[in-house]
Amino acid sequence: MSGWVKIAGLGPGKEALVTPEVTEALSQATDIVGYIPYVARIAERPGLTLHASDNRVEIDRSQHALQMASEGKRVVVVSSGDPGVFAMASAVFEAVDNGPAEWRELQIDVLPGITAMLAAAARAGAPLGHDFCTINLSDNLKPWEIIEKRLRLAAQADFAMAFYNPRAKSRPGKFERVLEILREECEPERLILFARAVSTDEEALRISPLSEATPEMADMRTMVIVGSSLTRVIERKGDPILYTPRFIAKDQAQE
Repeated sequence: MSGWVKIAGLGPGKEALVTPEVTEALSQATDIVGYIPYVARIAERPGLTLHASDNRVEIDRSQHALQMASEGKRVVVVSSGDPGVFAMASAVFEAVDNGPAEWRELQIDVLPGITAMLAAAARAGAPLGHDFCTINLSDNLKPWEIIEKRLRLAAQADFAMAFYNPRAKSRPGKFERVLEILREECEPERLILFARAVSTDEEALRISPLSEATPEMADMRTMVIVGSSLTRVIERKGDPILYTPRFIAKDQAQE
């Protein structure tokens, strides 16, 4: 087959954070497939067709991309951040797994991108400098009970934690519950980074102790990073630096 699919990450928002590999794929594409705001980031040009669709239709979007590739088109499926982190790569492969046999013969490449998590961490310093985990707080694709269990266990294990999709109008009270669980498992001084719209003109960063954190500090454009018990702040004249040391001494390990 002459067609192909490339699943690309457009980064957190700033054009300079799109990788050269992704830029090259976009220049070769005949078709771009993705969620409306992500497709809107792609400049129109002759010979390129943009296929924007609403949220929550990831499988339909993936099937459309695979079908076009089987017809010889060069298709880029776009996500924000990295396509393998709560994004379109898994959806495309799910469609392949359950689709016609010829889709398995297609050339399919995943092109990594800079995630919101990594962009937020870099802007603040290095809060993910030691062991960490990432949890999507949306219960659209998994039961809320699983989210609570994973959150509690991660806090008990003293991971730094990065939260995607922390707060939405469709989930009233859920992020408040997240803070309740953290207060049950962590000390009041635990540091939390609220990083909104990183790398865009609307970027705003705030570091708060757990005791002072409120649900209103986050929305769907906010990446929330909870430090481990060892995460600390370096105060200075400019923006403070938030980091987690790379070394854990035996007497610092939680029992």
